[in-house]
Amino acid sequence: MFAFLSRNRAANASINGASIRVEPGETLLQAALRQGIDFPHSCRVGGCATCKCRLVQGKVRELTETGYILSAQELDQGYILACQSVPRGDVSIEFDGAQQDTRQVRGKVVAQDRLTHDITRLTLQLETSLPYKAGQYAELSLDCLPGHARSFSFASPPRADAKVSFFIRKVPGGQLTGLVDSRPLLGQGASLKGPLGQFQLRPAEAPLLLVAGGSGLAPLLAILQDALASGVRRPVTLLFGARQAHDLYALEDIHALARQWPGPFHFVPVLSEVDHQAPWDGARGLVTEQIPVLLQAGSHAYLCGPPGMIDSASALLERHGVARENIHADRFTLQQAPCATTESAIQ
Repeated sequence: MFAFLSRNRAANASINGASIRVEPGETLLQAALRQGIDFPHSCRVGGCATCKCRLVQGKVRELTETGYILSAQELDQGYILACQSVPRGDVSIEFDGAQQDTRQVRGKVVAQDRLTHDITRLTLQLETSLPYKAGQYAELSLDCLPGHARSFSFASPPRADAKVSFFIRKVPGGQLTGLVDSRPLLGQGASLKGPLGQFQLRPAEAPLLLVAGGSGLAPLLAILQDALASGVRRPVTLLFGARQAHDLYALEDIHALARQWPGPFHFVPVLSEVDHQAPWDGARGLVTEQIPVLLQAGSHAYLCGPPGMIDSASALLERHGVARENIHADRFTLQQAPCATTESAIQ
């Protein structure tokens, strides 16, 4: 009864000492942005941890599970995601105002390559380098479609020549993704805002299990390419789930990684909707079904794909002994797209 009442009552919040009013059902991030507080944020759906903050006083109702985004140490220290936290009364929170160093850079499209029937690799030449880390993402806008900035993961690691690539999947009804899919864009002016997100390789010596679902391959590919250039030798198992064989892409890049990797590298593509009569000798079914078979002892996991895949994979990994703090995930939905190619409707 009291919980119901609290959801229908405004609350007061102190954010780094500034007082704001939080309307019933409003998240801390929504309230902060509405009242002019420059709160670090990006995806707004609990997928990137950019808006993490420490709950100093009070209680919140969390809209989604945050254990796969925040580390066990952060949870013990009282950290929450502002975009997923609705106050249960008056609260006090603190965030690091210096944690997000984003900038706007200009560039132009220098390559546009079809990868599958609905995924295009778009390459930009930037005027100045953007200091991102492999695994992060940026908001992309094209001059020919003003007012439509959308979020995509970098599909390549940072390069000295300031070129960046994205895998962009056509989304039904998506103006920007539809434009990339259907119209020649060479020479088109573009802007990037970033870097954004916290999805990146953590230092360790443990074996790596990387699981990509559909268009979630981009940040994992960038992470592996950057790790190779940095001399990382950790054993790698890369699972790539797609529906049918024609949905697999960037296979030449993956095979090149496997040939050059200084340690064991095991790549397993998995098709979920391939016909039993089709000429496919690889793994079939859900990509998560391969995890118990291929998981090496002591592995650290990096997951990118739709929420259902992330949740299933995370639960399986925990049941097989992988500590929660060693499971790193980047979700995407049709409303939010830090993980590679889905168009964002809320940025």
